[in-house]
Amino acid sequence: MSNLRRLWEEEHGQDLVEYALLLVLISLVAVATMRTFGKAVSDVFSNAAKEMTIATT
Repeated sequence: MSNLRRLWEEEHGQDLVEYALLLVLISLVAVATMRTFGKAVSDVFSNAAKEMTIATT
């Protein structure tokens, strides 16, 4: 029981865990953003390429 209490009250390494959780959260947001905007950007470039092909023929 004393070991469990010591682990609960000990704050050594707590900052590292908080930074790791923050990094994971930022990474998840970045991946979600890239998925959302990636398709839109791909569509824009595809449409531009089609228009250039049509204009040159």
